[in-house]
Amino acid sequence: MADDRTSGRNDSAAGDGGAGRRRRALRIVAWTAAAAVLLGGAGLGYVWSRLDGNLQGVDIDAALGTHRPENVDNGSTDILVLGSDSRTGANKKYGSAGQDGARSDTAMVVHVHEGRREASVVSIPRDTLVHRPSCERTEGGTAPAADRVMFNEAYQIGGPACAVKTVEEMSGIRMDHYLEVDFTGFKKLVDELGGVEITTREPIKDERSRLDLPPGTHVLDGEQSLGLVRTRHAVGNGSDLGRIHLQQAFVRALLDQVGEIGLFSDPGKLYKLADTATQAVTTDSELAGVKKLLDFSRSMREIGSGDLTMVTLPVEYDTVDRNRVVPREKQAREVWDALHEDKAIPGSATEDSAGDLAGDDPARLIG
Repeated sequence: MADDRTSGRNDSAAGDGGAGRRRRALRIVAWTAAAAVLLGGAGLGYVWSRLDGNLQGVDIDAALGTHRPENVDNGSTDILVLGSDSRTGANKKYGSAGQDGARSDTAMVVHVHEGRREASVVSIPRDTLVHRPSCERTEGGTAPAADRVMFNEAYQIGGPACAVKTVEEMSGIRMDHYLEVDFTGFKKLVDELGGVEITTREPIKDERSRLDLPPGTHVLDGEQSLGLVRTRHAVGNGSDLGRIHLQQAFVRALLDQVGEIGLFSDPGKLYKLADTATQAVTTDSELAGVKKLLDFSRSMREIGSGDLTMVTLPVEYDTVDRNRVVPREKQAREVWDALHEDKAIPGSATEDSAGDLAGDDPARLIG
């Protein structure tokens, strides 16, 4: 797979409903935040006061202070979207994350371009070895900076603030916002949406993610959808890189379907979805209010799935540990520079990256 762009192979998940339907689809671009942010937005002003109490906010600015990349005022917006693999509470049924607590199971940098008509998404593999800056630990004290640690360790050590700090150091880009949703929240959101329709071209079976789909058309409920976006052993080469491709394909299927479910003709269903979404999502403090989320979503109402570019951070397998990857510095810099300058990500940036060569393209399995 040479490129995960809107005109690439991942478009098999987008269906062929045409530009009109795509324009009505949800606008934000990550499976962890799509329903939570946008469906928790437009049309819900009449219940703001009842839903505000559901939202959890994290004051990233206060936690990180002034030692951050410059906030470039070029009309674009950058958002770090994380899916947490916390195994506490209702998430215990999905196994143990070990004694060290939750990590960031999915990470995407969402760049909304000036004019709010296009967006680019960079998926960061959780197994990427990075330099983690010093961070305040969630349980108190300071974790010193460390080299060659897995990217998802940052969240485990210092929560959202450390994850944002690590991404900002990697990219040189200041994150304007932060969004997070956990396993249970994602599952409930999909159930409230009535499921997501996909067609599998080949069997997808993974006991670890509790997924067993024969070839054919399926309406996946929340549990099955969670299994699909978590599976890594049943597709591609069994790596996190293959799972990222599958997640991106699922996002496209979700975005193209949302415009057809008739939420705005059913106030009761809309309220239930908003209630679920606002309980599921954690945001930065600037978005921790239903009116703020509404304004945020309205600002991006022109972005449909056909206006979306999705790539994986250019990486290569580590020479010491083949179970890990490291950024291809020159190409990764091309990606980050493009976002910093609010330009399209060049196709050359992802050529021959391990993220694009992760065995058979898992995205071809659904359509």
